[in-house]
Amino acid sequence: MMDSKDRALLLSLQNDSKKTTKQLAYELNLSVTAVFERIKKLEKQQIISRYVALVDKTRLQRSFIVLCHVKLVQHRKEYIGQFEKEITQFPEVLECFHVSGDYDYILKICVRDIAEYRDFMVSKLTNLQHIASTQSSFMIKEVKNSTVIEPGDA
Repeated sequence: MMDSKDRALLLSLQNDSKKTTKQLAYELNLSVTAVFERIKKLEKQQIISRYVALVDKTRLQRSFIVLCHVKLVQHRKEYIGQFEKEITQFPEVLECFHVSGDYDYILKICVRDIAEYRDFMVSKLTNLQHIASTQSSFMIKEVKNSTVIEPGDA
């Protein structure tokens, strides 16, 4: 069960996970020990699953973002399992969603430029078995990019 302090703690950590327990304690008007115990509880409950560093795609020359829709030949369990296992091995694929609708999957792909995307398509994606078709959309402008999930009342 999360209370308002837990929700505030989660929001603060999602915005800056490098804050010290002392800084968080001051923000939340709690003791350092109480903050530490709350964080450990949220980790144990797997509400906090991991800590990461967010990087600037442009500075790493990986700012060409593609949403690639993938349709499989059939919805057979073994085709789905094989595709999901193989697609997770490609570092260019940041996210992969199994979706409803005309396509089976949507991939978020991050590469240097159109040439690198073409190489990814030709040498990796189209070599996977059971793909019937793909459709690619290229990002023109990033309007919103957030990793913050607003904790609801639990």
